[in-house]
Amino acid sequence: MKFVAAIGCMLALWAVAAPGETPPSGTFAFSFTVDLPGSPDEMYDALTGDISDWWDHTMSGDPVRLEIEARPGGAFREIFDASGDGVVHATVTYAHRGKLLRMEGPLGLAGHALHMVTTWELSERDGGSTLTVSVNASGEVHEGWGEVVEKTWHHFIEERFVPHVTAGGR
Repeated sequence: MKFVAAIGCMLALWAVAAPGETPPSGTFAFSFTVDLPGSPDEMYDALTGDISDWWDHTMSGDPVRLEIEARPGGAFREIFDASGDGVVHATVTYAHRGKLLRMEGPLGLAGHALHMVTTWELSERDGGSTLTVSVNASGEVHEGWGEVVEKTWHHFIEERFVPHVTAGGR
């Protein structure tokens, strides 16, 4: 099982409250920045649309497609199979090509009373662009979730996306 899928499964199993038990509440937030090789428009295009080549956390194990529809009201979807079964991981609430993408949704923590806002902000720099990833969450937050979610985002962006686009991936 892939690293990130294992983390998602661990969180889902670890955090189920017993019937009648009140789940914990809290917040977490973090932000980090990485340099990217292409222009903000190129990097925005690579971060959105079909992301199957670099995103490695799935609920289905082997989805037909992973996509981020970069328009207000669009969705971050995982399509499980040819019949169209799947999941919406987040809804796009702000989309401005080459500048900012904001999604609201629990991503790998579906099924929990959690409001999570993820923002990708791009800016131009000499020879490429800079991506700032910011995550703010509140609601059903179990101990350790903030740290696990932050490590997972570093995995997606630094270990998966950056090598993908550096090697010439869309």
